[in-house]
Amino acid sequence: MPSATINPTRMELTRLKGRLRTAQRGHKLLKDKRDELMKQFMDVVRENRSLRRRVEEGLMRVHGAFTVAAALMSPEMLEQSLLYPKQAVELEMSFENIMSVDVPRYQFRTASREGGEIYPYGFAQTSGELDDAVDAMAQVLQDMLRLAEVEKTSQLLAGEIEKTRRRVNALEYVKIPEMEENIRYITMKLDENERANTIRLMKVKDLILKEAIQEKREQTARAVEAFGGEGPAPA
Repeated sequence: MPSATINPTRMELTRLKGRLRTAQRGHKLLKDKRDELMKQFMDVVRENRSLRRRVEEGLMRVHGAFTVAAALMSPEMLEQSLLYPKQAVELEMSFENIMSVDVPRYQFRTASREGGEIYPYGFAQTSGELDDAVDAMAQVLQDMLRLAEVEKTSQLLAGEIEKTRRRVNALEYVKIPEMEENIRYITMKLDENERANTIRLMKVKDLILKEAIQEKREQTARAVEAFGGEGPAPA
């Protein structure tokens, strides 16, 4: 049904046709954006699955190494060895725009590039298993950071996909059909008015023609009467 407040005029028809063309172009652009977002999202999901599997395997190795180290060392010695970290870590965050979505990018950097700086203890009273655990933790940390970045990216892309999908559906199933229905309604009303005007003009033309014929007849009758009055007198 057309809008109750629609004004069936040619100006309104022109305005609605312009809005319809704009809505159709916007609908196509939004569909293209949704499809590209889905492609980006699927790539991120595949990377997320691979990273999560690698991080879980790395954390299992870290847990196993720390379990062995805890079995070989006293709890007090283990806690004292890891109490004061030696390596400083810096984390910088920036943003990358993907289809109008700002996704985070993390840069992980240690203060020292030397590999031995990850061990915050001396080697005299600690076991080699603790070294293996700390080294495994250092290796999995970069993947954990990348996993956090990818998961946040997938979350943001999923939200944007849902928002774009709602806009596409609103245009496709509500706005565009409503404007098309209003255009049909106005066109029908204008056609009805055109036909009504044509009928009125035809009636007016018929009335004018009838009046002209009637006037012609009256003129003819008056001419006949006048001609008959001027004829010769009877004998």
